[in-house]
Amino acid sequence: MAARVANTFLREVVAHCDYGIDLHTGAIHRSALPQIRANLADQETLRIAEEFGVPVLLNADLRDGSLREAAVENGTRILLYEAGQALRFDELSIRAGVRGILKVLAELGMVRHRKRKKVEPFIANKSEWIRSSASGLLHECIKLGANVEKGQVLAQIHSPMGTSLGQIVASRAGIVIGKQNIPLAQEGDAIYHIAYFDEEPEEIVEHIEKLQDVVMPVAAQ
Repeated sequence: MAARVANTFLREVVAHCDYGIDLHTGAIHRSALPQIRANLADQETLRIAEEFGVPVLLNADLRDGSLREAAVENGTRILLYEAGQALRFDELSIRAGVRGILKVLAELGMVRHRKRKKVEPFIANKSEWIRSSASGLLHECIKLGANVEKGQVLAQIHSPMGTSLGQIVASRAGIVIGKQNIPLAQEGDAIYHIAYFDEEPEEIVEHIEKLQDVVMPVAAQ
């Protein structure tokens, strides 16, 4: 049944589209900073990705069997917007997503939209998940969107009795674009997703803070 639905969707919808935006949350118990994943080597895809207006862009390879792969094979340029956490409402992620979609539609001439000053996003040259070195209770030291330095302690791992079992340490400077939310870790679990940039991380953190100021109402901050 799933294959039949996918085939119908690709034939009746995707085959007729020049552009697409695939909306994702993070996984269950994991949060993602608002980000765009796309084939940024394609100049037209890069143009609409920059117009979306989130702080972080990732040049992502196609995954076998993914909607993005099927769309690209059809000649459809597609962005993957990932933000927030599965099964949870996250106002910043929702507002940033709606704002970005409207900006892309306006850029393509599909809707009227007030022209805003364009802010250049930052393109990550690499990202990786930092994994737990031990099993135990997880005590976070940094938050989503934080700037981390090489060698910085990201989290402490303790036993239920408070004995230190290990630390999770940043291997290089970057920005936290994803994290696990549950306070338990098994050895080898992916805990923090760190993106690495050519630019100074402080600039990117400032851009993230500006996005929050723009999309969130004052009363909600």
